Amino acid sequence: MESPAVSTRVLICEKIPVVRAGLVALIAAEPQIVVVETTDSGRHAMMLARSLRPHVVITGLDLRGVNGVELTQHLLAEHLDPPPRVLVFCDKDGDDTVTEVLHAGAAGLLMYDTDGDDLIAAVRAVAAGQAMLAPQITQRLVDWFRRTDTQPDGLLRPVVAALTPRERQVLMMIGRGMSPDDIAEALTIGVATVRTHIYRLRCKLDLKDRAQLASFAYRAGLMQSA
Repeated sequence: MESPAVSTRVLICEKIPVVRAGLVALIAAEPQIVVVETTDSGRHAMMLARSLRPHVVITGLDLRGVNGVELTQHLLAEHLDPPPRVLVFCDKDGDDTVTEVLHAGAAGLLMYDTDGDDLIAAVRAVAAGQAMLAPQITQRLVDWFRRTDTQPDGLLRPVVAALTPRERQVLMMIGRGMSPDDIAEALTIGVATVRTHIYRLRCKLDLKDRAQLASFAYRAGLMQSA
């Protein structure tokens, strides 16, 4: 007899009431995702995280008392079990904002214009230990890697040589900022197959998410050869 699936517990922290209510409405309609509480206060959010132990904390940057970046840092320093994964919503995608949020330890960064399907996908992804960035932010990171003109790390060549041709192809596409859906369409294969390749790449390269895979592709010199 199969055990029932564990619901993902979500805490929502947002100062603007209408945005907070909209997030609740979108998430509450999804199976296996439960909104355990909402708040507009960063300090209250820390108290709720200790008592309710959410899997995912969705937060805006502008909160009462403690802002979203500080909240992220405090939550990761708490060593809660399970450790909450933080998904930040913001209305700015400038370099300073992206750097500050990612350095704080957020697992995801989305914009306020993200649609409902992408929001749910992001919640499920960060709950599963992956990272999720808005497409425009991913593109900014890819552009940054290109501008830095990073020299290939020769020590990575044997690692790249151990990958299959298809894995190298998928890795290069991730380096270009392509999503699993885009890769599936370009290669005329199923999205599930692409996700399997990404999972195997993460395991073989001991990397956590697509952002780290993109970084590896550049450091290994794959993008220069492309």
